[in-house]
Formats: sequence, C-alpha cells, structure tokens
Amino acid sequence: MKITVTGATGHLGRHVIAALLEQVPAERVAAVVRSREKAADLAARGVEVRVADYDEPATLADAFRAGERVLFVSGNAVGRRVPQHRAVVDAAAAARVGLLAYTGILGGPKADFLLADEHKATEQLVLDSGVPYAFLRNGWYHEVHTDQLAAVLGHGAVLGSAGAGRIAAASRADYAAAAAAVLTGEGHEGRAYELSGDTAWSLPEYAAEVARQSGAQVGYRDLPPAEHRRVLLGAGLPEAMADVLVDVDAAVSRGLLAGTSGELSRLIGRPTTPLAEAVAAGLAAAPAEGPATRQP
Repeated sequence: MKITVTGATGHLGRHVIAALLEQVPAERVAAVVRSREKAADLAARGVEVRVADYDEPATLADAFRAGERVLFVSGNAVGRRVPQHRAVVDAAAAARVGLLAYTGILGGPKADFLLADEHKATEQLVLDSGVPYAFLRNGWYHEVHTDQLAAVLGHGAVLGSAGAGRIAAASRADYAAAAAAVLTGEGHEGRAYELSGDTAWSLPEYAAEVARQSGAQVGYRDLPPAEHRRVLLGAGLPEAMADVLVDVDAAVSRGLLAGTSGELSRLIGRPTTPLAEAVAAGLAAAPAEGPATRQP
C-alpha cells in the first residue's frame, strides 16, 4: 500500500515526504506534483512522481490508487480553493482511496474567520464523498512570520493588527510529522485533530525575541485594521489576500489561534518547536532583503 502526498514539492509537502522517508521505504511513497522537474530530487530517491494540477480535474484521474492513504495538502490559491478541492475529493473518491487526510485549519467548523471558510467547505466535501477521512486542522506556522525576517529587520518593526492576541504556532516540520504519523499509523479514520503548538505567543513577544537574537532594534507596531490593510496593499498584495491577513489578525485578537490542545505534540511524540528555535532558524536563513508581507 502506497502513501500519496499531494502538493509534494510545496513548503509543507516536502517536509511530509521527508518525514515519511524516515519511516517507510521510498517505493511506498508517491508524490503528486504540478511539475515533474521540481520533483526530480524525489524521483532520484525512489519516490513515484505523479503529475496533476488542482485546476485541471482531468489530470487528477490518475493521481490516486485504490486503497492508498492520501495526504491532501490544501491549495494556496485563496478564493479558488473550493472548486480545486472538489476536484481532488472527487478523484480520491473515484479511486476508492483507503484514507484521505486533509490539512484544514484550527477550529474546523467553529473557526469564524475568512481563511477558514474554504477549509470548512472542503471538510464538508470530504464528508459528503463518503471517503474514509482524517482531518488535520493545522494551526499557524511559525514560518508565516519567520520567513519575513529580512523585511522585519529592514524596517525595524513587526507590523500587524492583532494587539496582544496569542498564536499557538508550530513549525511546518511539526505539522508534517503529525501528518506522517497519521498516514503510517492506525486508528485515525474518522478523527479530527486540532493541531497547534505547545505554547502560544503574541506578536509583541515575537518582536522581542527577534530583537534579542538579532541584536537589532525591533518592536511591534499595532496598526488599526484599515491601516494594516493599506500597508499590505502598498506592499503589493492582492486585495483578497490583504483582507484575509487583516481578518486573521482580528481572529488572533479574539483568541481563535491560541488554543493549546496538546494533540500535535502527542501525535509526534515530542514537544513542538519553540518560538526561540524558529526565530533562530529564520534569522539563519534570512536573505539580505525580502518581501514585507506574510502569507499563510
């Protein structure tokens, strides 16, 4: 039985493939990707590469096999994900996969912010399909913030509109390890996991940690939502994405991404990556200059 990962050359997908290859032989792993060239390194390791595109349903007809366990990594095209995801679910159902694990968002049906809408719709598509499922409701990634450290250091500020709201973030590698545990383990069918970091932190605390480790003067500037939106638009973000990010900060201010259920650390069998470690990795990887925006 193969384990198949969609979006396998993306930020999360690559971590999942790496985690799987630590536990199962490469010939048991399949990667669904849009570009065969970008997956050449996976093919060289013995991973089966299948080419398909969420935007082209016909290409998904050969993406899955009967009985396989599939990690369905959500797309990143905010506003287009429901039809994309419907195509994936339909293809998985037609193939009669053994398990479809979907990467949603913390809170599931209770999440009342814009970014959650397409995830909630996708979970319903999965339920309606009758496919055996597991919902991996991922919280926030440290990297959403630490990938922007070059810009933060350049501006001397972390910008946002979340106030003192807290974020129970973890690393992509943490969430990937949880996905690998579900894909290789037993007893996960029909489960919905609320996954988040062990410790929640605020954007002021994040800015202080960046300042401590970098030696630079970095603080948090809390902006009114309308001004935050203007900054994001001025940095070149599309209106839809700017609206989503401002709305996420509003959700953070209401405590909707602060939950620390402990389910992530229990699944992976270790503590989740602490903020200080994530900042250190981000600083080590930060280019000379970078974008002034953040995207989930």
